[in-house]
Amino acid sequence: MSDLTHADEAGRARMVDVSSKDSSDRSARATGSIRMAAVTLDAIKANGLKKGDVLAVARVAGIMAAKRTAELIPLCHSISLTDIAVEFTLDDSLPGVRVDTYARTHAPTGVEMEALTAAAAALLTIYDMAKALDRGMTITGIALLEKSGGASGSWKR
Repeated sequence: MSDLTHADEAGRARMVDVSSKDSSDRSARATGSIRMAAVTLDAIKANGLKKGDVLAVARVAGIMAAKRTAELIPLCHSISLTDIAVEFTLDDSLPGVRVDTYARTHAPTGVEMEALTAAAAALLTIYDMAKALDRGMTITGIALLEKSGGASGSWKR
């Protein structure tokens, strides 16, 4: 079990001690999409859903979720984000919405989970706000696109 970073010698879950790691600039990008009926995408484009501006609310949900990642994902460290961005692309070819998130910090641990959590929460919020029109929506492809910083350096999908 000693090769597992989040388990002690007996296999019990534990938070990794990062106190000896140097703080450094770290960033991560994540993505995902939600597929829906074309009429649902058209309603989002026209801001025609009863619950309001779907993308504005989903953007705030993604930002808030990134800031609360340590409360949502067991064993994640609470880190101070220096930047979080949530951007949407309306894609007629899906049809649906693609989300791209970006998180940044200066800390002893990375922000991959914050970027991924932002993407998931933004997509779930779109589902929640549009479900009265389309319960068949499908959230897909949530993935880390790239990360930088820390001892492991940069990684890109």
